[in-house]
Amino acid sequence: MVEAFLELPKLNKGRLLERPNRFLGIVELETGEMIRSFVADPGRLTELLFPGAEVYVSHAAKEGRKTQYDLTLVKNGGSLISVDSRVPNKLVKKALSAGILNPFKEYDQIRTEPVVKKSRLDFLLTGKDLIPCYLEVKSCTLVMENIAMFPDAPTVRGARHLGELIELKKEGFRSCVVFIIQHPGAELFSPNKKTDPLFTREFYRALENGVEVYPYKCTINTEAISLNEIVPIGQLS
Repeated sequence: MVEAFLELPKLNKGRLLERPNRFLGIVELETGEMIRSFVADPGRLTELLFPGAEVYVSHAAKEGRKTQYDLTLVKNGGSLISVDSRVPNKLVKKALSAGILNPFKEYDQIRTEPVVKKSRLDFLLTGKDLIPCYLEVKSCTLVMENIAMFPDAPTVRGARHLGELIELKKEGFRSCVVFIIQHPGAELFSPNKKTDPLFTREFYRALENGVEVYPYKCTINTEAISLNEIVPIGQLS
């Protein structure tokens, strides 16, 4: 696969002091300045965002914002991990637009946020003589013993999306989920049964009903995030 990547803005190194709520991190920069940083990933991230963690923030001051920075990366176990849940959709859209995401490279029309039943999915792909394809993108940051697991907190919305993709598949559409694993250490992907048994049940039901699942891991440095290879899916035990 030709590499798809997103360039990152200039990053400032610091350490996390606390995370008062899901969307806020208090960071001490290397200069000693204390700043408030927006955390775009609402997941628990307890294995990554703890007091003292080495983090990288980017300046993102806009009128009306309560924070002047975005918390972009965290260093854990010697690896850089992205904690920006907005990255996967941007990365997938860029790869789709360039025609370099192999499972979907034949599609040349991309529609974002199509309304399906009670939800908005991420993409609807169409092309001449091709079955229309509904595509949902999920961000994954939890990796334990080289196994990427989704979700890190219960997600009724995620389970609903899988159910809707199953119905779309039964109606004759192509239905797919791409998990973007924003952690370079993943060698296997699995739904997180312990944390979310409902999502896990819907995940394997989706596979049984022909929904395609593609877990891509990423390569990450302080300058860019790029798509890497697809990792295998673990079996339900």
